[in-house]
Amino acid sequence: MEAIFYRNGKETPEPVKAELSGTIPSWLQGTLLRNGPGLFSIGESSYNHWFDGMALIHSFTFKDGEVYYQSKFLRSRTYKKNTAANRIVVTEFGTLAYPEPSKNMFSKAFTYLINTIPDFTDNNIINIIRYGEDYYASSEINYINQINPSSLDTIGRSNYRDYIALNLATAHPHYDDEGNTYNMGTAIMALTGPKYVIFRVPSIASDKENKRPALRNVEHICSIPFHSTLYPSYFHSFGMTENYIIFVEQALKLDIIRLTTAYIKGVSWGKCLKYDKDDITLFHVINRRTGKVAGTKFYTDAFVMFHHINAYEEDGHVVFDLITYEDNSLYDMFYLKNMRQDAETFGKSSKVFSLPVCQRFVIPIDVDLKEVPSGTNLIKLEGTSAKAVFQNDGSVYCTSDTLHQGLELPGINYKYNGKKYRYFYGTKIKWSPPKNKIAKVDTITRTHIEWMEDECYPSEPVFVASPGAVDEDDGVILSSVISLNPKKTPFLLVLDAKTFKEIARASVNTTVHMDLHGLFIHQ
Repeated sequence: MEAIFYRNGKETPEPVKAELSGTIPSWLQGTLLRNGPGLFSIGESSYNHWFDGMALIHSFTFKDGEVYYQSKFLRSRTYKKNTAANRIVVTEFGTLAYPEPSKNMFSKAFTYLINTIPDFTDNNIINIIRYGEDYYASSEINYINQINPSSLDTIGRSNYRDYIALNLATAHPHYDDEGNTYNMGTAIMALTGPKYVIFRVPSIASDKENKRPALRNVEHICSIPFHSTLYPSYFHSFGMTENYIIFVEQALKLDIIRLTTAYIKGVSWGKCLKYDKDDITLFHVINRRTGKVAGTKFYTDAFVMFHHINAYEEDGHVVFDLITYEDNSLYDMFYLKNMRQDAETFGKSSKVFSLPVCQRFVIPIDVDLKEVPSGTNLIKLEGTSAKAVFQNDGSVYCTSDTLHQGLELPGINYKYNGKKYRYFYGTKIKWSPPKNKIAKVDTITRTHIEWMEDECYPSEPVFVASPGAVDEDDGVILSSVISLNPKKTPFLLVLDAKTFKEIARASVNTTVHMDLHGLFIHQ
């Protein structure tokens, strides 16, 4: 498994021309940016968790039928501190960094003190996001690092807290048709009390001439108090329709008390997350223009989720599709002690890790609950078995409709984001034995088609629409592919999104690492 996940990556700082087979569509002009962990040991020290590795950003640029590959480490302050010290000196999700043994007792005491209230790393490994016309490497912390999408150089760091009261923020924002960016985060130490915060950054927020960050024009939409004051819900993403934002407050929670004492007790931040299977999951529906939160309590049983697929409105209902797990064992799987096992051993031990399930929930928005008898299913939509049952106390208990099983890292034709859609794409996962495919799922027929190749591990599929596309699946799928076989060169896969047949691949004679998320920037 080392060849796939935890081998130290190397930079390719200058563009390398790929060797093509097949034909790249002439209209495909732009850059696919990808982000993920790529450096897992520094000097004699090593990280414990795959999500701790230093961010390595890479790109595939399409120009006049050719493809060029490039990669650079994100020059975050964390990266600079670690490389200067030649060891890990900044604490990450699953790895604690302690003072050097040579430090005196006062230096050590000061280090423990400043880590009592964590100031998170700025190692942004998860995604590439856009605010205004600026692009940032991001993760679920209060720092983001602006990058140049052409050269991959790191421009500088921004702190959400300088512009809005946040301690954590998602790396999966949404963009509306006007180019405005919507995101949300968690304010743990806000003066008005702990809360979830939803905000918007206008599309015209950038000020490149004066080198001022787009976040300076951030607009607060609303705040939502925690369901449990000392246990805020962990969230990786949220949903958005044309009129609403959907926030899932799940039963995977951050233990604030344990977090504030974690460093002293030798507990990593990752161990401060806990899943309460006996709790409930709350669905918050927020009008994204007024910030008003729906007054009805919508809830379901406990589950763990990371990714929303899509959400839309139909006939007075909000429909939202999620990828859920029965527990939080997925995080444990990515501890490097597990991933250092050979593929066969990993496959056997990974049977304890839960598999993803794609579920559809439906919430009735335009319904008068005054005369509704208890036990009534409020959903009137056809084509779904999801239910929303009115309860005696005025709340609504929701159950889901299963769309598909075993798929993660979902993507859609983003022109259909927040709108009724038919198709989504993702990585088809099987832990035992470990195999990865990419798949296209039809939400109407509940069928899917796949691409796979022996010894190959494709990354998150990214849909790029063809110019003047009429059908939802008119376009191509892009996926970076690496292999367990050292004789097989990594390549960028180009599929016809309609048929899921390969139309081209761009092989690069250099090191390519497994990544997480990214986006396509049209030329």
